[in-house]
Amino acid sequence: MSKKNDIQLLRINYLRGPNLWTYRPVLEVWLDLGELEDWPSHRLPGFNDRLTTLLPALIEHHCGVGERGGFLQRLQEGTWAGHVLEHVVIELLNLAGMPTGFGQTRSTSQRGVYRMVFRARDEQVARSALRQGHRLLMAAINDEPFDVAAAVAEVREQVDDSYLGPSTAAIVAAATDRRIPHIRLNDGNLVQLGYGARQRRIWTAETDRTSAIAQGIARDKDLTKRLIAGCGVPVPDGRAVKTPAEAWEAAQDIGLPVVLKPSDGNHGRGVMLDLRTQADVEAAFEVAARHGSEVLVERCIAGDEHRLLVIGGKVAAAARGETAWVTGDGRSTVSQLVDAQINTDPRRGTTEDHPLNRLGIEDDGAILAELARQGLAPATVPEAGRKVLIQRNGNVAIDCTDQVHPEVEHVVALAARIVGLDIAGVDLVAQDIGRPLHEQGGAIVEVNAGPGLLAHLKPAIGKPRPVGRAIIDTLFPEDNGHAHAGRIPIVGIAGTRDSTRIARMVAWLAQLRGQRVGLACADGLYLDRRRLASGDARRWDVSHRLLVNRNVQAAVFENDACTVLRDGLAYDRCTVGVVTDCDGSETLAELDIQSPDQMPKVLRTQVDVVLGDGVAVLNAADERVAALGAFCDGEVMLYAADPQTPALLAHRGGGARGRAVFLHDRRPVLASGSAETRLAPLSPAARGGMADESLLAVIATAWALDVPPDLIIAGIETFDAHNAASAQPA
Repeated sequence: MSKKNDIQLLRINYLRGPNLWTYRPVLEVWLDLGELEDWPSHRLPGFNDRLTTLLPALIEHHCGVGERGGFLQRLQEGTWAGHVLEHVVIELLNLAGMPTGFGQTRSTSQRGVYRMVFRARDEQVARSALRQGHRLLMAAINDEPFDVAAAVAEVREQVDDSYLGPSTAAIVAAATDRRIPHIRLNDGNLVQLGYGARQRRIWTAETDRTSAIAQGIARDKDLTKRLIAGCGVPVPDGRAVKTPAEAWEAAQDIGLPVVLKPSDGNHGRGVMLDLRTQADVEAAFEVAARHGSEVLVERCIAGDEHRLLVIGGKVAAAARGETAWVTGDGRSTVSQLVDAQINTDPRRGTTEDHPLNRLGIEDDGAILAELARQGLAPATVPEAGRKVLIQRNGNVAIDCTDQVHPEVEHVVALAARIVGLDIAGVDLVAQDIGRPLHEQGGAIVEVNAGPGLLAHLKPAIGKPRPVGRAIIDTLFPEDNGHAHAGRIPIVGIAGTRDSTRIARMVAWLAQLRGQRVGLACADGLYLDRRRLASGDARRWDVSHRLLVNRNVQAAVFENDACTVLRDGLAYDRCTVGVVTDCDGSETLAELDIQSPDQMPKVLRTQVDVVLGDGVAVLNAADERVAALGAFCDGEVMLYAADPQTPALLAHRGGGARGRAVFLHDRRPVLASGSAETRLAPLSPAARGGMADESLLAVIATAWALDVPPDLIIAGIETFDAHNAASAQPA
């Protein structure tokens, strides 16, 4: 078989919000199969075997068949290369540790050209997977060698560069479980939870409630000790020193054995324990001095190191440490023994997926000093049977949450409050965490801001603790079971008929209720009546700014079909979703919309994202629009100028929840089932040349937002007079 030409990637578009395909971000790729349009999988000799040899786990893909092996069945029956590429990319993401199950491939109106999409939590990871998947597929088609391991490694490297760390990811996952939206604010771990004025921010395990003063206190270990000791919290005796000689003098005054550590270090770096001789103390000073600006000498507390996580004034999790030892065999060096007896533990590694760190003893001053105290070096060969202490601390990963004594919980939570931290990692040393500290001479040795959560999420021994959920519950307390914490009222308006004016009037009516309202529409980006940016603000990168703005208490977004197809919606869910019409197909040929019949599927996106306690406001005069109500998770409200419109009549017959808006004797009527409320007639000036149905869309949307009927009419009457200033830039 002759070599086949490459599949051409005509267009790659990252849809960042809810879109034609799904609620979530996807990478959409337009593919030109070229000659491969005539070569489905079953016509390519040996292709199926080569592909499944490269990616044997493709057998797990159900595809449209709905069962294991479904995709392989499709390969045998014959499927096109675009569909195959979809599954190759998904499998590479699975192998790279970022599993996804969503993908679709659909033909376009042009022969051989397809739109292929797959779930993509990060654009750069998705592009990397696409690039490697494309190469793999063409290699399998043309019977050429391909290094799958190298391809997966490249994707995994991009995952490591792009994705959130484990602590932040756990908090975000807990927010998602409670349907709290999140926005990543930088390439690191700064994340916004919630929208607008109801947002909170986290950075790893620090929050916008974590004060700079508390962080500063926590960094100064000597100051921390003095503050908490003054409130009755047990701490070890100690003092700061500036030279090795001062360290030895302090050690003798405090009483041996002692601990030396940097005053502002972290992660246990530079900490030396159980020092009993002048040589050990002076050597430990040099190690500690390399990791901080000042060195502390403290009384050595008997017992194991523990880390207790305090969230919102309560202990949420606890972990215990253990010392690391090796046993000599008379043949291997200390370095070789560490690699064979410690580093082979699958719980140890260099990534954030491992609860214990891999030990590199040649570069660790504390370990080298510990070996020196035993008369050893990394290259020394200990005699057979000799036990060698490698590390006294740094192995805190054994869950002991259920063993913590109530008195210990009280003291630890008190220490966090004294420092002023909403989330704290409190380190203490005790022989038995199940007994009060004063009974055993235990003490708190450090209070840390921004503690890592990995030891509690993936302990080496014991069960994981839901610490991410504990942080979310502190930031967003349950409000009588309210499921939408962190959300502001959001209105999305889709259509072409008077949609900009509708959006601006709805924003005005919401503002009259005393809220600060953001508006993104074709006229620009607004906060209240001040324009923040001119030009079309329906683009995702412009309109999304409203959700980051802490001043925004409610937001109104104008969307058209192009917004859905090119960017996706700026928000994940909305309080009110409005669809006025299904017009505009004639301007979307570039996006493969060839007829009006395709428009309902596009505009359905606006209805799909309505919250369960939200409202879809739909034009009953357009049967295609009215039919979208079937896809709404919340309430459906219809409007039409004619009260005899069939869809409206049928809807009103559905009972008290069948709300509708229509005209009677030129007066707007709000109807709930058979009950009707007639509003005052609107003046010709208030209509501003708008069609009746457009005015009714405004009234219905305001009603869905619980704006009082009298205020709706008054607001429409005063709209033009009070919004002239909004055309002026801020």
